[in-house]
Amino acid sequence: MGLAYRIFWPFVWVFVSLVYPRRTVGRKNRPGEGAYLICGNHSSMIDPFLVANSMGPSRQIHFMAKAELFRIPVIGAFLRLIGMFPVDREHGGAAAMKQAMKYLKNGEKVGMFPEGTRISSEEASATKAGAVRIAARMEVPIVPVYIPRKKRVFRFNTIVIGEPYRIPLDKKASSEEFDQAANELMAKIRALGESVR
Repeated sequence: MGLAYRIFWPFVWVFVSLVYPRRTVGRKNRPGEGAYLICGNHSSMIDPFLVANSMGPSRQIHFMAKAELFRIPVIGAFLRLIGMFPVDREHGGAAAMKQAMKYLKNGEKVGMFPEGTRISSEEASATKAGAVRIAARMEVPIVPVYIPRKKRVFRFNTIVIGEPYRIPLDKKASSEEFDQAANELMAKIRALGESVR
């Protein structure tokens, strides 16, 4: 765990907990030691921090975030300090994929949002297959996480952590198989949300 993360995490935890208090369901499913890919639905810039808070301070997660955020003075530097890394969506994101796999190879945890962008509704959306491809190639389990689309400020928001599972594919699987696996991942995430309604 990085020194900057240990220093800044308490401040982030306090801020997020005050503004977006949360109730975490499925604490027993939080990942243990070793590499995991943590995937959730995405509707707000606060999502990575809600997930990180729900996982606890001993589980640093390296979240992939859009490159534009890293070009903003101060904010970009802060995101890098706490272990986040950029993805250039306009040019395919190959460098980000390599960085994610590097973290996983080193036994660390990576956070990704398979929808690829912020989606405000619960309706099915086009899901990117990058996360399941990485999970299959690196042979690491995925932890699905549901985050409320509509956050309630100063009121409890319920985060649901699902059971870790492995993608039943290898890196030689077809694009269609990976697309199906990505859709199944999002279906699992939506089902977690349905379970607490």
